[in-house]
Amino acid sequence: MPQKRMLIVDAEVIKKIDENRGDMSCSEFINFLIDSRLEEDSGKHDLGKQNYVTREEFAQSQQGIKELLRSFLEFFIAYGLEVGKQSDNKAFDELSQKLQALHSSSRKT
Repeated sequence: MPQKRMLIVDAEVIKKIDENRGDMSCSEFINFLIDSRLEEDSGKHDLGKQNYVTREEFAQSQQGIKELLRSFLEFFIAYGLEVGKQSDNKAFDELSQKLQALHSSSRKT
């Protein structure tokens, strides 16, 4: 059986523990918090771990999504033309215009 000790803390701290511990006992919750904090601190020294995205990574992601969308739209239009069904549909014309606008805006950046 583990040895037990008494810890004296402010009443506000106990209130916060009780409000947030859920089904855990006070001891389990405090142990969980300490372990979580220690893992977080040790993770800060790992250069490969980031909990955020840099501006460059976000911009690259946006560019990749635009290129993927452009490729999809080009395929969609090429497939429609290959089948040989020329459409008088306004939605198709709008889609084509959006593709051309996306293509021209990506070349400017």
